Amino acid sequence: MTTLSSFTKYINLLPIKSQQVALDFMAQLKEVINPDEWDSLFSDDKITSSIIHVTCCSQFTREYCLRNSAMLINLAQTKDLLSDQRRHSYNQAIDLEKIDSEAALMKQLRQCRNREMVRIAWRDLAGWAELDETLHDLTALAETCIQTALDFLYQQACDRRGTPLSKEGSAINIVVLGMGKLGAWELNYSSDIDLIFAYAEDGTLNDRKKTSYGEFFTRICRSLVKVLDEITADGFVFRTDIRLRPFGDSGPIIMTFDGMENYYMTQAREWERYAMIKARQVAGDFQSGEKLTAMIKPFVYRRYLDYGAFEELRSLKYQITQELMRKDRIENVKLGPGGIREIEFIGQAFQLIRGGQEPQLQQKSILTILSVLDNLELMSTEDVKTLTSAYQYLRKVENHIQQYQDKQTHDLPTEPKVQAILAYSMGYAEWTPFKQYLDGIRNKVHAIFDTVFSLSDNEQEQKKSNEIWSGSTDDNLLLDYLSRYGFTDCNTTLSSIQSFKKTPSVSRLSTKGMGVLDRLIPSVVEALQGTDNQDQTIKRILTLFESVAGRNVYLSLLAENADALKQFIILVSASPWISEYLALYPILFDELLDARSLYEPLQKEDLVKQLAEELKTVGQQDVEELMIKLRQFKHVNVLKVAAADIMGAIPLMVVSDYLTYIAEVILEQVIDRAWAMLTDKHGCPPNTNQSTKGFAILGLGKLGGFELGYGSDLDMVFLYDGHDVNTMTEGKKPLSCTQFYVRLGLKIRLILETKMLSGMVYEVDLRLRPSGNSGLLVTYVKSYESYLKNEAWTWEHQALVRGRFIAGDTHLQQQFNHIRQTILTLPRKFNELKIEVREMREKMRESLAPKKNTVFHIKHSKGGIADIEFIVQFAVLAKASENDNLVAYTDNTRLLDELALDGFLSKDDAEILKSAYCQYRDTGHKLVLQGKNLEISTDEFVETRDQVSQLWHQLMG
Repeated sequence: MTTLSSFTKYINLLPIKSQQVALDFMAQLKEVINPDEWDSLFSDDKITSSIIHVTCCSQFTREYCLRNSAMLINLAQTKDLLSDQRRHSYNQAIDLEKIDSEAALMKQLRQCRNREMVRIAWRDLAGWAELDETLHDLTALAETCIQTALDFLYQQACDRRGTPLSKEGSAINIVVLGMGKLGAWELNYSSDIDLIFAYAEDGTLNDRKKTSYGEFFTRICRSLVKVLDEITADGFVFRTDIRLRPFGDSGPIIMTFDGMENYYMTQAREWERYAMIKARQVAGDFQSGEKLTAMIKPFVYRRYLDYGAFEELRSLKYQITQELMRKDRIENVKLGPGGIREIEFIGQAFQLIRGGQEPQLQQKSILTILSVLDNLELMSTEDVKTLTSAYQYLRKVENHIQQYQDKQTHDLPTEPKVQAILAYSMGYAEWTPFKQYLDGIRNKVHAIFDTVFSLSDNEQEQKKSNEIWSGSTDDNLLLDYLSRYGFTDCNTTLSSIQSFKKTPSVSRLSTKGMGVLDRLIPSVVEALQGTDNQDQTIKRILTLFESVAGRNVYLSLLAENADALKQFIILVSASPWISEYLALYPILFDELLDARSLYEPLQKEDLVKQLAEELKTVGQQDVEELMIKLRQFKHVNVLKVAAADIMGAIPLMVVSDYLTYIAEVILEQVIDRAWAMLTDKHGCPPNTNQSTKGFAILGLGKLGGFELGYGSDLDMVFLYDGHDVNTMTEGKKPLSCTQFYVRLGLKIRLILETKMLSGMVYEVDLRLRPSGNSGLLVTYVKSYESYLKNEAWTWEHQALVRGRFIAGDTHLQQQFNHIRQTILTLPRKFNELKIEVREMREKMRESLAPKKNTVFHIKHSKGGIADIEFIVQFAVLAKASENDNLVAYTDNTRLLDELALDGFLSKDDAEILKSAYCQYRDTGHKLVLQGKNLEISTDEFVETRDQVSQLWHQLMG
């Protein structure tokens, strides 16, 4: 038989002041347990070695085991103390057969809760459970208790008054949302539970009083709170708080889904978004609960990057800081400096700001969120590791504090005896080294917290500047301020700023929005210092700000991010086109945050991966979301190309390559998506599938020649193939193959050209298809070949020189390549061809070139790009029958190289034309970025124009 002396070696390990308590506990326990049970209890060495340690560290466990020794024996005999699988069987721990009244329900839940709380504390304090197990067990226990109570109360209410039914006739139950740590599967040991109640729709029961569903469910909710929260002889189940519901204490206990949606979309405050991040359904009707979750999600996670939330978060941070100054908060492991709340606040700030754009951040667990922040490189790996380990340690300390007396406290103990016990539970022999280690952790957390939410180093200077711009009426003071920062035309600039603040879009700003603007304007003024064109740039910026003022989030982004503001100033100063582009597509402001990626356009294989990843979450039939994603993808990547171009990070030829890659990648996805949408409804044409569609997009003009510019439209032709064009598709709503492919072409055009708030993806030009605008939208490949052979004009053959397969079925690619080679290598009469090409060029020049002798149009004027293009196209058509190498390429520079090898051009002449062509295109890109058209003074490119003109006359006569 195990004697009390057998425990001496374990008791001697305890803090000295706790050793007598342990001796007394063992003596008292021996008195309330008979000898057989005593031997049974200590038959397992693992339990024997843990009992002194656990009961020393937890007064609650010690006292409860003395009052309920049978429970302790049962925990040991069932091996529940040694099992980490208990969370999966909480339902079995509640004897449902004994529940026949609300009083019996309350008793059963409390007895189950107390038993499991002893088990959970025991496993934690004994070191048998990881933090994850402890938090999940506590959460699962709470969920089981809530669901069990709700099931009983709901059934009782239905038996008395009838069952509420939806319009479709199915039973309606309430949805219980768990907030905070309950929602995140992170419930701490003595935590209360925050609940919000809702139900799907209103109605009236068929009982005698015609009870409304609202009244019916309100009674259930009141009873549920009472069952869980009320203190009886057996204690309580969980302290229950329902103040986070809409309108708080003054609001109804439960609302309909529609009422909830209306509240969160129109009246909820920013802190309620913060609270809703962790919201999760924990009980009730899970089928209708999915609908409620989907309704609330847009409130929490905005589609754009929500930097407007940052000011609210900083306000919350200020409140936290004020709270930290209270003496009773200093030694609080949750609310004190460097405590649990600061870690959670960091994670949730990123979730509020970026969650709408980064689905990975739409999760509940703070440890998961920290890992995502590391993966997305939003925080340094070192800071994430620090916060992760700190969170785990602080949560363990928090649980040990609460396990001592099962009290909802987060304060470190002040009594020396209890301090020694806490230190001992955490593996320290004394309080001082434990406290020093804990303080070190908290100091690191608080430093990171301050860094994430800190203002710039010159906060006082910034505050002073804000005051000047928000409240000063002294023009001399403002003029002096502008002069001090390098502005030359200070009067005009001040007038522009004052006029800007009176514009309708700015006047309509909220107090919060105007506060952001008053902080941002002086930041812009100071950031412009040293810029070559300060007065001009600030006018561009004010015009841009006026266009986005209604979406305060973008102004907040610049106000909150010095690096983003710096990149913004650089780009807008260099290019008015960038300014206009940002005004049209303000979602691009986010790209300013990362200078590394901003100036590094993606290669085609990376673009393919990026777009595929972004479209993963878009439903097969969700054409609106698809169009939004495609526009965002295009705008983001075009901005990167423009930024790199402006900064000289990439050469001219690469600019067009990158812009062409973007278009190609988009078109590939558009074909796949449009195909999937149509085949889902109509089925596939015979002998086709997702990879072999019998459909292709041909690119001509700049798209075909790898020469796209920033505002280029897409010259395209749609081809399809089919053995019998009248054969029907194989779906629920069959179409003839011709109809199917026409609808496919229309769908593609719709996706690309529909005008949305984010603009179009591309403007599509299909006039180069057979018979132009009067021809069929989609051309059968055999008809296309026949048309080119028998009906096409010479200028259509010229266009084919730059014709290229872009996307679609590779079998059609082979057919097109064969057709193109056949047509381009046809024998032609040299002089007749020359006359036709020359006359077409002269017609174009007559209608498109400027009439003023002082203006040179880079493309259309004599000696410009069009002359070079026509020379190349004429030469290919004239010589390809003798040299099929001339049909290998579609871009003019490589074709000029081939013409030199062919002998049609001398090497020197080919170099003259290549150099002129590249200079013109480079100038064209730069003019676009400066917001100008392609017209320049005739004083420019004099020698180059003369050389091109001489070669035109020499070659074309």
